[in-house]
Amino acid sequence: MSTGPRLRLPGERKDGAQPDLHAEHQILNMGPSHPATHGTVKFLIELDGESIVDLDVQVGYVHRGFEKECESRSWYQCIPYTDRLNYNSAILCNLGFCMAVEKLLEIETPERCQWLRVLAGEISRLGDHLTRCGASCLELQAMTPFLYGIEARELVWDLQEMLCGARVTTNYVRIGGVKHDLPEGFAAAAGDLLAKVRSLLRDFDAVVTRNRIFVDRLKDTGVLSKEDCIRHAVTGPVLRAAGVPLDLRKDEPYLVYDQLDFDVPVGTVGDNYDRYLVCVEEMQQSLRIVEQCVDRLGALGPGPVDVDDPRVRWPAKGRVFEGMEELIQQFKSVTEGPKVPAGEGYLAIESANGELGFYLVSDGSQRPVKVRCRPPSFLNLQPLPLMVRGAMLADLIPTFDFLNMIGGECDR
Repeated sequence: MSTGPRLRLPGERKDGAQPDLHAEHQILNMGPSHPATHGTVKFLIELDGESIVDLDVQVGYVHRGFEKECESRSWYQCIPYTDRLNYNSAILCNLGFCMAVEKLLEIETPERCQWLRVLAGEISRLGDHLTRCGASCLELQAMTPFLYGIEARELVWDLQEMLCGARVTTNYVRIGGVKHDLPEGFAAAAGDLLAKVRSLLRDFDAVVTRNRIFVDRLKDTGVLSKEDCIRHAVTGPVLRAAGVPLDLRKDEPYLVYDQLDFDVPVGTVGDNYDRYLVCVEEMQQSLRIVEQCVDRLGALGPGPVDVDDPRVRWPAKGRVFEGMEELIQQFKSVTEGPKVPAGEGYLAIESANGELGFYLVSDGSQRPVKVRCRPPSFLNLQPLPLMVRGAMLADLIPTFDFLNMIGGECDR
């Protein structure tokens, strides 16, 4: 054995002490890329090894200017823009805007219309939650549950397409009503499709909910306390997962939600696993609501689905093709648009991500003076740096997934 002098390691001192291996923090640009950052968000991450020291969230890559676009169009022409706020649950965005306009008009839609709106909104909520949970599994490298979730979503969208003729950007809700009544055979189709969706949710639950890898990736990660939720104006499943049972459908009922039997699931810890469990249970509650709406609409029998006011509601296409009065009304509605009384108002509904509100200002003309959207995705994204500081880099994606940020809502 050699007894000669040993070579020192780089940085090692002569007295044999260990070298100082501390390195400067790394600045990492992550995104905008799909699917990890949903295509429209960039993270500027400060890393110490694989630990997140700080995070800066940069939004606005869509560059659509939703609010200013609406302010240069008629009230009706704004509705397709709302479709693109949250493309996973477009009907709920239609609903929030149209109800805000109706508040300024001081009109109330017929009972059958209100049941149809709830039915369409809950179908839309189902599609949103299925996309969120399925895609989150995919981004954690779990392909099988992703396929279960997306198959269930496609079945839900089959029902949505049968209802309003479109799968994604629906344009179904109108000012003063909805596009049309239930199509023939909808109730029977809904029974079959919802049974298949329930079966797929059971398969999804069996593969994911108690899966050791999935639980380890979600449990105790992305924790957000109820105090921090309230401080950052967080709403929706993220708030309820932290233990706050706020749901506008229960706390400030609108349409016919006060006549429905459903529960509001609530978590305790406020971590990613609680958010997942809340979303899964909310899907079960939405299925209950859809079934109650189908039954109620069958019991109500035929009836109007629009307000009977030609100054507000566009005539049905069938009547436009056959009657001169309706043709004239359609022409004036399209070229001029309805006039909304001067005033301002705010109305909020419970969307799939939380409180979706619209603040509108009218000067009595055919165009809004001000359209301001209160998007839940934008506010729910605020505490993300707080949720991931000190966490591992790998924890960022599941945390971001279960916040369910939608770029269309965040784009200001």
